[in-house]
Amino acid sequence: MADQDRRAALDGVLRPWPAPAKINLFLRVVGRRADGYHLLQTQFQFLDLADRVWLAVRRDGHIRRLRPLPGVPETADLAWRAAAALKEAAGLSLGVDLAVDKRIPMGGGLGGGSSDAATVLRVLNRLWGLDWPRERLAALGLALGADVPVFVFGRAAWAEGVGERLTARDADERPVLVVAPPVAVSTPALFADPALPRDAPPLDPAAADPEALENAFEPLVRARHPEIAAAFDWFAARGRRARLSGSGGCLFVDYPSAEAAAAERAAFLAGRDGAWRAFVTRRLNRSPLERALERSAPGGRLG
Repeated sequence: MADQDRRAALDGVLRPWPAPAKINLFLRVVGRRADGYHLLQTQFQFLDLADRVWLAVRRDGHIRRLRPLPGVPETADLAWRAAAALKEAAGLSLGVDLAVDKRIPMGGGLGGGSSDAATVLRVLNRLWGLDWPRERLAALGLALGADVPVFVFGRAAWAEGVGERLTARDADERPVLVVAPPVAVSTPALFADPALPRDAPPLDPAAADPEALENAFEPLVRARHPEIAAAFDWFAARGRRARLSGSGGCLFVDYPSAEAAAAERAAFLAGRDGAWRAFVTRRLNRSPLERALERSAPGGRLG
């Protein structure tokens, strides 16, 4: 980290760091562990849509959340929990002030909370002078959520296991429209649904085309949420393929240009109530957090 940035952080000056959204290009359930966790195959990619996580070191050891998240108590906030877990694991006397500016829709399958946690782990690893390898941070993050490791990893990746076994794999970086419906989709309810296919044959990553594969949760989400089904149908009627990210309910649709995505965004939102949201963004193979950490590190060293 640049000397002035570290001094500012240690002097209690808040600095923002990006925590990007992710999408799943496909998602398959290929089995189940003895402890009940489902075994998955998926392809992660990042979006140029990000929360901002503000951090500044405290010398008194307290972990203080400066801004509450509506409906999220402190002990359920993954950013706060990540700081507490890292502090405990490292046995540190330092603390941190933190705040999150939310841009990523909550509960939409875009991984916002997990990304916030990963940003806290990566940046505090630097600010607290730990210099832990990414593998150790990812293992700590996995206890917070299955999506945290890919955000720590920082690269588009093919994922297996519960999502923690990652292999770097790029995909096309394209303009994309992300649509966030005004309904909550329950991930636990979807995993418990007897209609969820749980024994899809595992794919050979070398032979699989993630762009052509399906999300196992899409039929369940469409059946449970007519509003989301109608959004899928709206895009299909225009010759567009909408895909579900994670367990939903956000959809994403590829476009040849940002201008085309913006035009269809306006058409989609016309006549819908203001609870629907849509974002024109871009698919990325490298997390924006990587660039931010690289800019702040002497000699471009990442941690």
